[in-house]
Amino acid sequence: MLAAAVATVIASGIAPHDPVDWWLENVVPVIVILGLTAGLRHRRLSWQAYLAVLLLLAIHELGAHFTYAKVPYEQWARALTDHSLNAALGWKRNQYDRLVHFSYGLLVVIPLREMLCRQTPLRGGWLALLALSLVLASSALYELVEWIGGEYLGDDQAEAFVATQKDIWDAQKDMALAFLGALICLALRAVLRLGR
Repeated sequence: MLAAAVATVIASGIAPHDPVDWWLENVVPVIVILGLTAGLRHRRLSWQAYLAVLLLLAIHELGAHFTYAKVPYEQWARALTDHSLNAALGWKRNQYDRLVHFSYGLLVVIPLREMLCRQTPLRGGWLALLALSLVLASSALYELVEWIGGEYLGDDQAEAFVATQKDIWDAQKDMALAFLGALICLALRAVLRLGR
């Protein structure tokens, strides 16, 4: 999985749409990969947790390659179905960044919950609440980083990095989708009674 993660980042970096944005978008993933690699000797996660991280990385890297607001899913949908996905769902903007934020919550809650389960005495609802809170807190932290980065980058670079697409509620919607993704994952886990 480590080799697949590294290959995904490298493949994403081949002729990206905006090289500067690609570098900015890959600071956090590279830190996460290095951190997980360093932690292999001390605290291994389950294969499901590593798979969740790998899936999230793949979704993110597609966005990093094209820049989030320019992932051509609409063209792909038209090529496959001869129909507009945006028109069918009533969307007026590129929604790929929303998918990434939802996927972040849905997938990152798996390794977070697992780490909390190993490091704390919490179980059940308290464990789920703390994992959900960490997803929401980390999502909010990322939105703050985007805001600060957007303030100090040039206009074109800020637009590519922040990718609000003129939606004044972009940060709040992104955090809500991360929260919803994590909530769905934890609810499914509880219904299916997976693990502790």
